[in-house]
Amino acid sequence: MNLRPSSLRSQLLIGILVPLLLGIAVNTVSLYRQALRAADTAYDRTLLASAKSIGEQLQVTGAGDAARVQATVPYSALEAFEADNRSRMYFKVSGFQGEMVSGFEDLPAWRGHLPDRGPYAALVDFYDDTYREQPVRVAVLLQPVASPEGRGMATIQVAETLELRETLARQILVDTLWRRAALLVVLVGAVLWVVQRATRPVRELSAQLRDRAENDLAPIAAADAPRELQPLLDATNRVMARLAHLLEHQKRFVRDSAHQLRTPLAVLKTQVQSALRGDVEPAQALQEMRHTVERATQLANQMLSLAKVEQLRQQGDAPVLDWAEIARAVALDLGALIAERQLDFEIATVPAPVRAHEWALRELTRNLLHNAIKHCREGGTLTMRLVSDGRTAALTIADSGPGLPPGLRERLFQPFSAGERGGSGLGLAICGEIVRSLGGSISVDDRIDRGAGGRIAGLDASVRMPLAGLADNGGS
Repeated sequence: MNLRPSSLRSQLLIGILVPLLLGIAVNTVSLYRQALRAADTAYDRTLLASAKSIGEQLQVTGAGDAARVQATVPYSALEAFEADNRSRMYFKVSGFQGEMVSGFEDLPAWRGHLPDRGPYAALVDFYDDTYREQPVRVAVLLQPVASPEGRGMATIQVAETLELRETLARQILVDTLWRRAALLVVLVGAVLWVVQRATRPVRELSAQLRDRAENDLAPIAAADAPRELQPLLDATNRVMARLAHLLEHQKRFVRDSAHQLRTPLAVLKTQVQSALRGDVEPAQALQEMRHTVERATQLANQMLSLAKVEQLRQQGDAPVLDWAEIARAVALDLGALIAERQLDFEIATVPAPVRAHEWALRELTRNLLHNAIKHCREGGTLTMRLVSDGRTAALTIADSGPGLPPGLRERLFQPFSAGERGGSGLGLAICGEIVRSLGGSISVDDRIDRGAGGRIAGLDASVRMPLAGLADNGGS
């Protein structure tokens, strides 16, 4: 089952509110416990005051081993508890030997020990116990008692049921929760407002993109977007620019393909109709149709090559290849054409590692060399040289043809340039696209023979590309 990814707002709300709620809950529990300790301290003081009031009235009768404690419990010892009748108070006074003196005889005896460092300047201990099936809080005071006849240590226990303390605890809890709830409502409202405001640019961008036309690939204009969104916007604009370039390239390719293929197909149709009517001999008709089909096939292959250059451009890093090996392989492939035209061919290469796709490098070299072979005068000279200066590799193909026609230089690398010395107008356009995709440069110049009165001796096609190591290091 595919789970939908959570929204940015929900992530922000969860990331802020969950720790906030946990913090408030922990703080509430801590404050509640502190309040309970403070309430226990206050009521324990009251218990101690009652025990002291009882202790102040203790007397000793008899002397020696016959000394006994007598207790008179004053009304002031119980006065502190008469303001609230929800709690009940019990007391017990024990003599020097633990004997019962006064109070509730069944109140459990104290079995503990005094703390090492108590909070009060008295021999007192506080503990929780159960009396008559009710939880009670007990204060134990060891009270010294003395008279001319005898002296000793009496034990005074004052116990209180917990109704009043529990009522106070509940009230503290209610007050604490109410304040924390009010604080939580304010904080949640503030967080919601902040998150809503912080994510508003994202929603605005989403709406802007959603409302765009299907073919609108213009850059996203969001100058007031937060800094955190700028890298995303820049990356999106770069992607849209690449998409716009690809779309424009596809449109141009489809448009040019339709335009250029229409002519040979129309010629082929005319030739077929002429052959069917018997206007020309069958052998001549077939020869003309073969020539038309070959020209259309060449044109289609060149157009596909032009499209493939753009495809390779989008594939990222290319492998490192030795241009010299590819140049020699291409020269070997075209050796039959060179021999057919009886050209004086010379080739000289040095190792030249460049970063390129093999198809692109081979297509570039093949187009340049094929053009040179086609436009060389029969029996002329043709030279291919690949040199390196340590930073770039340079391939120069020099033919012995008539040079460039007037007016062609400005549009030499444009697709379907009229003339291209009798070609289809795509060969040099493919070369130009390949060289640009590989980060190089290309030039085609007439070669002037200075010793023959400055006449044109041929054409030099030169391509320069950075060597692989320098291209990877940014040319440094």
